Amino acid sequence: MEKTVSIEDIQNFEGKYPKQLWHLSLVEMWERFCFYGMRGVLAFFMVEQLGLSDQKSNLQYGAIQAFVYAFTFIGGIFADKILGFRKSLFWGGALMIIGNLILAFSPHDLFYVGITLSIIGTGFFKPNVSSMVGELYHEKDNRRDAGYGLFYAGINVGGLLGGAMCIYLGKYYSWHLCFLSAALVMMFGLGTFIFTKKHLGPIGNSPLLHLKKSKQQLWEIAVYVGSILCIPLIYIMVKNTAFTDYFMYTIGIIALVYFLYETFKIKDKKAQYKLLAAFVFIFCYFIFMAISEQSGGSLSLFAKDNLDHKILFFNIDPNVVNNSVNSFFVIVFSPIVGILWLGLYKRKIEPNTVVKFGIGFLLLALSFYVFYATRFFANTQGISSLNVFTLAYLLLTLGELCLGPIGMSIITKLSPKKMFGMMMGLWFLSSAFGQLAAGKLGAEMSSIDNASLTTKLMAYTEGYKALALYSLIAGLALIIFSQLVKKLMQEVR
Repeated sequence: MEKTVSIEDIQNFEGKYPKQLWHLSLVEMWERFCFYGMRGVLAFFMVEQLGLSDQKSNLQYGAIQAFVYAFTFIGGIFADKILGFRKSLFWGGALMIIGNLILAFSPHDLFYVGITLSIIGTGFFKPNVSSMVGELYHEKDNRRDAGYGLFYAGINVGGLLGGAMCIYLGKYYSWHLCFLSAALVMMFGLGTFIFTKKHLGPIGNSPLLHLKKSKQQLWEIAVYVGSILCIPLIYIMVKNTAFTDYFMYTIGIIALVYFLYETFKIKDKKAQYKLLAAFVFIFCYFIFMAISEQSGGSLSLFAKDNLDHKILFFNIDPNVVNNSVNSFFVIVFSPIVGILWLGLYKRKIEPNTVVKFGIGFLLLALSFYVFYATRFFANTQGISSLNVFTLAYLLLTLGELCLGPIGMSIITKLSPKKMFGMMMGLWFLSSAFGQLAAGKLGAEMSSIDNASLTTKLMAYTEGYKALALYSLIAGLALIIFSQLVKKLMQEVR
């Protein structure tokens, strides 16, 4: 009979990474292929195939993405309290596959139905892999950051492949194939999890195992039925972006009240301070996402209309670059940035996490000043340089690397174990608000219908200049107040 793996067996691993991390990274890689593939085609598909204006497409994009991330907050809570990470992940993956198969079958007529199922599925799937990665480590294991770094680079392989392949299949072959590829890849992801979950020991099991089997099943069925009953509601809200706003503001207030309730319920003052520090990081992540997430909306439409097809000595579709170059740079530069932090740590001059966040914002500001600068490289028709555009993405990625991987890690370090799922959910909920804000910012830039390419170029780049300024202010504020946040973090580095 096979020996059951205990949590101690897993956490007392030798070497740099536990083997379970490779399995979870692979599962997440396939899911991110599906996610980034979809994200990269949304705005483009809505303008080119559904006939929406740039402005409406940006708002719709923001609403869809906001729901995806808002559902990760809800999914995180249900995983924490009822399903456990494993069942939640399986249910989410199955819904995503069905959603993508519906899109593959009839992308024009059933677009919003397929998207709705994908939204709910991602909500149940996404927060749980990240939370299980956190559980592979002891609370004081300093290899956790390296683990999240590998996880973060791994999922970007999925982002790179999905971002490039889905838009390419849709633009040059068929939209049916585009969505079918996402469904097939999601099947690989779910299959990988089914075959490797035996190595996870007790990690991800249902928190209701102490209850009678019948009672446990009743709770689980209630979650499954409830998520199916949400389908018409989300369908209506995704189609009408005004409803999305009401929903998001409501869930935002509820989440904030719930967070404060859970924080003040804890009697330990130090733990409270740590949670407040975690909230500062979550809020900063919201601002970062609102600015950087132009990539799926306004930058996607900008790439569609205003860029040439030349990068260095190659000919390449600008939308393929827009969708995948960020992931490519993450894969190339995340080990380099990791080595840089290690080198600075050995010399005792590594900046603390708050300053790293600040540096991330300064690089983000620089990247949007370069996006703005594309107007100076445009020809008389309003077509600008793909090389300059790609350089801006390089700076954006370096900014993201100062913040994305350590962000997830710092949230798990600052949160008590029983609040992991909720805090991860809040992290993703801040992304949801970032996505919503990104869509609105993109819509503001693209408010001219049937404009010439030159007019569009000027409108978008003017918007990018404003975003650069916001990033600059946020980065400087974080660096100035870093000592204050560091005090809240107590002993956590």
